Amino acid sequence: MRLRASALWGYAPRMRVIPTRGSVLPSKEAGGASRQRSGPAVRRSVTALAAVPLFDGFSKRHLRRLAAEADVVTFEPGRAIVEEGGPGEAMYVVLSGGARVTRGGRTVARLVPGDFFGELSALDGGPRTASIVADTPMELLRLFRHTLRRVVEQEPALAMGLLEGLARRLRQVRPGTPVV
Repeated sequence: MRLRASALWGYAPRMRVIPTRGSVLPSKEAGGASRQRSGPAVRRSVTALAAVPLFDGFSKRHLRRLAAEADVVTFEPGRAIVEEGGPGEAMYVVLSGGARVTRGGRTVARLVPGDFFGELSALDGGPRTASIVADTPMELLRLFRHTLRRVVEQEPALAMGLLEGLARRLRQVRPGTPVV
């Protein structure tokens, strides 16, 4: 017997929802992703990913592969990008605009172009450790966990580069500073 998704809706609070490119923010008008990635858009994404220390061990070929599967999302000022305690299945790189990082309702950091967040959730799928709220119109590169996982599963040598990048990131974090 096949059940339709609508038949399962009553159980949604108990089920973990895994966002995918097609199920989260599906249209540009809704602050979502554009499905068609042009050459310049992929190049811009490669440049953004290359600046993320987590990907230091990745070749240009691997960065192009991630960039081709990543999408660009937009957020208006005041809109929450991620919420503390919420499910985490993606990481983000700030392409333009600015945001505040809050933990327990208190602002603990600001994000500007070139910054990134959500790498822990992209690696382990765990809950968000802080909220990120757009202060200005923002454009973000979003990379889902399943994409990163697929690339690493297909090329296990990349796992060491990810671990080294994560270790560097954790060493930079001062005690008491949230890792978002």
